Formats: sequence, C-alpha cells, structure tokens
Amino acid sequence: MIRRIIHIDEKKCNGCGACAAACHEGAIGMVNGKATLLRDDYCDGLGDCLPTCPTDAITFVEREAAAYDEAAVKANMAAKALTQELPCGCPGSAAKALHPQAVSESKQEMPSQLGNWPVQIKLAPPRAGYFDGADLLIAADCTAYAYAAFHQDFIAGRVTLIGCPKLDSVDYADKLTELFRENDICSVTVTRMEVPCCGGLEMAVKRAAEACGKNLDLRVVTISTDGGIMIP
Repeated sequence: MIRRIIHIDEKKCNGCGACAAACHEGAIGMVNGKATLLRDDYCDGLGDCLPTCPTDAITFVEREAAAYDEAAVKANMAAKALTQELPCGCPGSAAKALHPQAVSESKQEMPSQLGNWPVQIKLAPPRAGYFDGADLLIAADCTAYAYAAFHQDFIAGRVTLIGCPKLDSVDYADKLTELFRENDICSVTVTRMEVPCCGGLEMAVKRAAEACGKNLDLRVVTISTDGGIMIP
C-alpha cells in the first residue's frame, strides 16, 4: 500500500539517538552509528521523532510500505521491556551501579596533563598555533569520568577537544572539517563511550576527516561504562 512514512537522510544524521528514544513504536534503531528505520510496519507515520532530530535528517515521504501493525509493535515493546530497563528510552541512559576500586591514601597527587583551553569543540577556535603539528584528542565528555587514567593515557602529549552531540544538539562535522583543513594535524584519537549516542561524535570526526582533503591518522577508542577499553 502507498502510505505516509518517515525517511531518514543518513548523510544528515549525526548518530545522537534522539529519534530512536522518541519513537514509542520501536521503529527506529541505531545501526553502525546511524538512525535507521528498522521495520515499515512499526512506523505509524505520526512523526513523534521529527522534532527531536537536531539535524533535520527525518522527513515524511509517500511510498509503498507495509501497513502499520499495532499488534506487532505491542509485542515487540513488551519483549524489550523484559530484557532492559530504559528510564528515558535511550540505551545510554540505562541505570547501572558501577564498582570503582578504592584509591590508596598514599598515592601521590597526579598533575593535570591538559595543555590547551578552551576544550569544548563548540568554543575552540578553528585556527590556533597549538594545533599545528599536534596529536589531537577528540573525547566524548563521559570518557574522562569513566576511564581512571584518562589524563595519563590520553590527554598527555595531545591537544584536547571534548563534546557530546546528544547534549549539544549540533553536528560537529563542519567545525572539525575546518579545523582539520586549516591546521597541520599529525594524528587524531577519538575516545567515545560504548553507548549508541556516542556514535554521533565518531561519525562527525570521520566525516570531517574525509571532507578535509587530507590523509589523517585516525584512531577510535571505545570505553565501557565500567571504565575499561573495549577491543574491537
């Protein structure tokens, strides 16, 4: 049947996951860091997801699609409810208790390794002397809190920028493209959390690396919510 249904522009999607959280039917999921319409028959065509998208990647189209199946949607949501507790519908917001190791009282204070300011991607100048010849660290906000030795293992010796596409509701790709193009960056390390919404940061960096016209040495490190480094 021909009916109204959503269309997601993958090029515009920044991977924040806001639309997936807003879709009460479970029609949208995150696949390889991008929002994807998982099943036509889960989409009711009402568009609760549209106003949540910060990059206007979602629109309505009229096309051949399976009819909305309310019974299938209810069954799918009931199955999900049995396997996970999601306070706001976002996997990255699921509550969990962590178990940090005790810090020895005799441990010496470790000095900060931060060598630049500002660190927020939105506030950073696209051209600055400290970027030339730099090894650049682009970190999701939460990584420094989850990974105990973040200063020593990641910030030390690098110029640091941080951001969260879900909270900032922006696409960093344009800003980072200009920064990569205007400066002599030696390498780029991205640290992100394992949660899906962090895929927006990774995808923005990768798009900027492709658009800048340079062959950048790019590495992505994923941190688990319990503070470990996840091996691909």
